[in-house]
Amino acid sequence: MTEQANSLIQKFRHHKGTLVSLLQDIQEEYSYLPKEVLEQVAQELEIPLANIYGVATFYAQFRFTPRGKHLIRVCHGTACHVNGAPTISDQVENILGIKNGETTPDGKFSMENVACLGCCSLAPVMMIDDTTYGRLTRKKVEKILKEY
Repeated sequence: MTEQANSLIQKFRHHKGTLVSLLQDIQEEYSYLPKEVLEQVAQELEIPLANIYGVATFYAQFRFTPRGKHLIRVCHGTACHVNGAPTISDQVENILGIKNGETTPDGKFSMENVACLGCCSLAPVMMIDDTTYGRLTRKKVEKILKEY
């Protein structure tokens, strides 16, 4: 058992109904929910592994694969969609060779299409980590990705 996982499990050991919080902390630590750690949780807390997976798959926030070093989120809200979000997503996918929800083989980028980033006046928009890029074109996307 890893020391980090053990520490997280011990934090929630005597608290009923805190599995979601434990899974959130595990994901925060590892950037996803590693199978080995979920097996440790099941064994240590005497919860069937199927129950843990049932909870983790119910909530969209949980991931079962590592996220890339840089997270690219492409907005597909109404304003962005009308102003070309599908083209922006296509350009990111073409340049990086990944689809929505995937991570590049080198682990550098993950891409997610999202419902709204709250920057409608800058449509179409994408964020890389915490930086927002607006009024995007295919050419701007290529230039931005080259900077990373």
